[in-house]
Amino acid sequence: MADQARARKLSKRISQIVASALEHEVKDPRLARVTITDTRVTGDLHDATVYYTVLGEKLDVEPDFAGAAAALEKAKGVLRTMVGQQTGVRFTPTLTFVTDTVPDEARRMDELLAKAREADAEVARIASGAEPAGEADPYKPPREDEDAD
Repeated sequence: MADQARARKLSKRISQIVASALEHEVKDPRLARVTITDTRVTGDLHDATVYYTVLGEKLDVEPDFAGAAAALEKAKGVLRTMVGQQTGVRFTPTLTFVTDTVPDEARRMDELLAKAREADAEVARIASGAEPAGEADPYKPPREDEDAD
């Protein structure tokens, strides 16, 4: 079992190697818009999970997740070879590619926060002209003792 610091360093190095290889070495056009976001290595350094996102050609065009997944699966052997050559570890970790859902979840949370802000603004707008249902001061005033005099 390797220490966590070594696993973090290895995962960072694997991210750099894979990103560089996708940009310069692998000539698949389906990987042109793939971005490596994170890599996690198991404690025994035998398996690495590489997280990636895919960008569309334009903002209104849906990215090709299936094409990118197929291209990464096809290039997995070449990428693992490059990782083994450039890291110098005894056992080259197997690579597993997983689509990163963090950007989608962040976008969804931003939408929910915007809805909550709109609802708060609506409540504040309604409350600004509201009057109390009963008396202005609903609390009973304290009794004054006549015996104290």
